[in-house]
Amino acid sequence: MKEQWSSKLGFILASAGAAIGLGALWRFPYLTGTNGGGAFFLLFIFFTVLIGMPLLIAEFVIGRGSKREAVSAYKKLSATGLWKWIGHFGVVGCFLLLTFYAVIGGWVLTYTFLSLTGSILEPGRDYELLFGSIVGSPLISAVGLIVFIGLNVVVLSFGIKNGIERVNKYLMPLLFVFLLIIIVRGLTLDGAMEGVKFFLSPDFFSITTAGTLEALGQSFFSLAVGFSCMVTYSSYLGNEQSLPRSAGSIVILNLLVSLLAGLAVFPAVFAFNLSPDSGPNLLFVVLPTVFEQLPFGGLFLSLFLLLFFFATITSSFSLMEIMISAFTQNKKHKRNRVAIISGILVVIAGIPAALSNNVLADVLILDRTVFDLTDFFVSNIMLPLGCLFIALFVGFKVKKSLLIEQYRMESGNLSGTANLWYLLMQTIVPLVIVIVFIFGLF
Repeated sequence: MKEQWSSKLGFILASAGAAIGLGALWRFPYLTGTNGGGAFFLLFIFFTVLIGMPLLIAEFVIGRGSKREAVSAYKKLSATGLWKWIGHFGVVGCFLLLTFYAVIGGWVLTYTFLSLTGSILEPGRDYELLFGSIVGSPLISAVGLIVFIGLNVVVLSFGIKNGIERVNKYLMPLLFVFLLIIIVRGLTLDGAMEGVKFFLSPDFFSITTAGTLEALGQSFFSLAVGFSCMVTYSSYLGNEQSLPRSAGSIVILNLLVSLLAGLAVFPAVFAFNLSPDSGPNLLFVVLPTVFEQLPFGGLFLSLFLLLFFFATITSSFSLMEIMISAFTQNKKHKRNRVAIISGILVVIAGIPAALSNNVLADVLILDRTVFDLTDFFVSNIMLPLGCLFIALFVGFKVKKSLLIEQYRMESGNLSGTANLWYLLMQTIVPLVIVIVFIFGLF
């Protein structure tokens, strides 16, 4: 019998865990900082609601409608043609994404360990220099990658209910609590309101075509759509749950966490005269700076980093689960072995990205390190293409009757929006993806 989520809440928290990780807490603040603040945030909201949410529902419909993991789902719904390769595209995309995502997860794990041992907070310390020393160490980066993937393998070996769902159910709510603590403290700092203004007051002249593409890519990245992760997650879903309501809950949680992440970071950035466009290291520099000012700051930093790490790893579960489920197809006796093999392959492929800030720092491809090139290729090219493929598949290949039936199931007063959603998938969603993608490239 196919394994299922034990409850609607378990599914939503697991799906939110897949979305709310590095995408919202790490990637969103630095992309917002490098793209002018408020205008980028508004574009991100627009793309998330208009494009991301319909795509999320589409992946849910494909997964529950087929009751299969990503690779088998497309084959079942379209036995002929190239459509069946969308699932394979998603598996490859998740694999490549994990090769650099797990490196960042290793950094978070390292910071968590150092914080728990009291080795981070020191008065007057240069936290930017500390971050540079950590990512600049080949040993620390490689070990962090290995341990991060190893933990994924352990949790995913236990399956859906006893592994993914159990971890998410207890840890995701705690993350909100500690984000609120940071926000309250950050807003009391001198100069904090300048950060709020930067984040919430849009300046549309600061947005470029590249920034627009990044806002679209972030809406995909933060909802974990495009690589069929949610197809796999929703294949474990029963018929008693409403897909649009579940998608709406996940979108709201995702936007809320993105808002909280911005309010946690930017007031502190401006209060301590840091640069909002300092890039990927922004969070690793800002967090210690803020917690150093707090009573019992070391304790709070340790707790937050621990929860930040759990948010990071719960996102990676969905990336590895699509790989594992593709090769096990719900045969439990294979799961442990496939999880281990998948983990080993990700580690091997991730080593070049782990060494991109140290040993391989001078190895540039198209003026980018291996880490940056993989990030750009996956986030700005593969994700939009994956979303386009899914939109066209749902809009023009799958039987409309199956889609509408899945959409309306247990949806109550939302069932009347089924045809509007289907129309969006045929017109606006693919059109916007193509336009933004082409402008972003050229």
